Amino acid sequence: MAQKDATPFTEAANKTLLNELHWEDTRDFEAAARGFIASLDEPVITDSDGRPAWNLAAYPFLEEETAPPSVNPSLWRISRLNALYHGLFQVTDGIYQIRGFDLSVMSIVETDNGYIVIDPLVTIPTAKAGMELVYRHLGQKPIVAVIYTHSHIDHWGGVKGVISEDDVHAGKVRIIAPEHFLEHAISENVIAGNVMSRRASYMYGNLVPKGVKGQIGTGLGQTTSSGLPSLIAPTDSITATGQTMTIDGLEIEFQMTPGAEAPAEFNFLFPKYRALCMAENCSHNMHNLYTLRGAQVRDPKIWAAYLDEAIDRFAGRYDLIFASHHWPTWGYEACIDYLKKQRDMYKYLHDETLRLANQGYTILEIPEIIELPAELFRAWYNRGYYGSVNHNVKAVYQRYLGFFDGNPANLHPLPPEAAGKLYVDLAGGADALLAKAQQAFDEGNYRWVAQVVNHLVFADPDNQAARQLQADALEQMGYQAESGPWRNFYLSGAKELRDGVLDLPAPKALSPDTVRATPLDMFFDLLAVRLIGPRAVGKTIVLNTHFTDIDERYVLTVENGVLNHARGKHADHADASLTTTRATLDQIALGEATAAEKLAAGEATIEGDPTKFVEFLSLLDTFEFWFNIVTP
Repeated sequence: MAQKDATPFTEAANKTLLNELHWEDTRDFEAAARGFIASLDEPVITDSDGRPAWNLAAYPFLEEETAPPSVNPSLWRISRLNALYHGLFQVTDGIYQIRGFDLSVMSIVETDNGYIVIDPLVTIPTAKAGMELVYRHLGQKPIVAVIYTHSHIDHWGGVKGVISEDDVHAGKVRIIAPEHFLEHAISENVIAGNVMSRRASYMYGNLVPKGVKGQIGTGLGQTTSSGLPSLIAPTDSITATGQTMTIDGLEIEFQMTPGAEAPAEFNFLFPKYRALCMAENCSHNMHNLYTLRGAQVRDPKIWAAYLDEAIDRFAGRYDLIFASHHWPTWGYEACIDYLKKQRDMYKYLHDETLRLANQGYTILEIPEIIELPAELFRAWYNRGYYGSVNHNVKAVYQRYLGFFDGNPANLHPLPPEAAGKLYVDLAGGADALLAKAQQAFDEGNYRWVAQVVNHLVFADPDNQAARQLQADALEQMGYQAESGPWRNFYLSGAKELRDGVLDLPAPKALSPDTVRATPLDMFFDLLAVRLIGPRAVGKTIVLNTHFTDIDERYVLTVENGVLNHARGKHADHADASLTTTRATLDQIALGEATAAEKLAAGEATIEGDPTKFVEFLSLLDTFEFWFNIVTP
């Protein structure tokens, strides 16, 4: 169904920002354009099969300087900065960046005889296209090292687009990452991978058409490239702040920052170039303390402490800061101001949330109270383009106090469908509720409309009038949102209320490289999550497994409705024993073959009672990707 125009209430709400922010400060546009060398002649980057992976010209409407009524003008500003300035840029002598080719930024640093590549984007095609642009304009030199700044997928997924695994194994290329990188890079995409990926489709607006009434960016970047990520395991792990490393004549000094923006992350200094890389601990927006796709809450207190440590540790030794997103900051005084205000932004959110919580305010009340001090919120790089004050404050509360606000009425609330029916009845029926909600919509009270009509949608998801009014409210909230993810969530919800959940092929959540790199302990943790507990109750199954190519043994035990695994064990009285290879297991996990096919081919064998193995497989759930979100 067609998207609708912004209402006068939305247009007025968006115009209020025109008087609140420093629109005369256009330095970011100068910085985003600074050092431009070249971009691609052909705007569409394709994969090896000729399918589009990234379109540099996907946002032509952002060439207009003035935001339309259907877009928050501040979000319009950051989207223009992210979309319009793309290609190869010189940061300083010896440091370059590929920007606008993916959600993240890939940096290239010259060594005595080659290049170091930092954060090779999300997928192979975009990273490869970026590196080809480097070779065309800077010269063909060998890549001597790749640095993964942290464990999030947009900073390592394109690695096989810039180097080969054979060169790494041959010792020609080093891969440097923070301690525990591999563990966290994989775990975030495994145990809750299906639900995170589905919610990410909302967060990045994957199904929302690009346009002034649709997806215009995510704040941190425009969107993610299409295709499966690659992964090559690190050869070198950095374990301590102050640790240094010299690669092909170029010295690097590291600062460890685990538990801030990512569970495994570091900042680092290039003394030769007087350049400080802040990974994703600094960017030109307020970041997430909680990401709307779902993840563990981040710690703003330690995040601020790391930024403070960076200010002190690297003082006077750099003239510019570059990072894993957006454009660099030049000039030492500007850099210090940037670090301090980002530090104080996260610290303010932390301290004020807890101050108010200690006064008895709750997870829903505190976000309505807290506003950043003017000197913080008026800094463009502190705007809530990706995170927001509202949901970051909730993250702080959740981190310390959990979901419960202390009011016993909220300890055991009814689930949405049951509560919805009672709310509709309380309102005097569906028609009465809709009449009140329509009046609220006509008055511009969209938050209340979304909240109250949601009860009717969950009580009666076939009520088309409720779905349409709910969609209309969410759409206006999306048009007003300064945060890219908020806009995308609202507009994705509106689209699915109007059009339903589309019958699309489920995207692959895991790439072959990720599956192969997943430790067996983590693999069996995922199997435990897939075990259908109620169906397994009353059953006892003991299976021995032996993976001959890596000589690993595990005992799997189903008992009391749960699956446990024990590494390096062998049960003498197991029901069955499975012998195969890890490579075979990977093929089955990737859907390239079934267990039955591998058993028939002799690539897997079972001793003992094969029906127990079949019974075990029958207890494993499969996850539907396109599950409902805005309807029951």
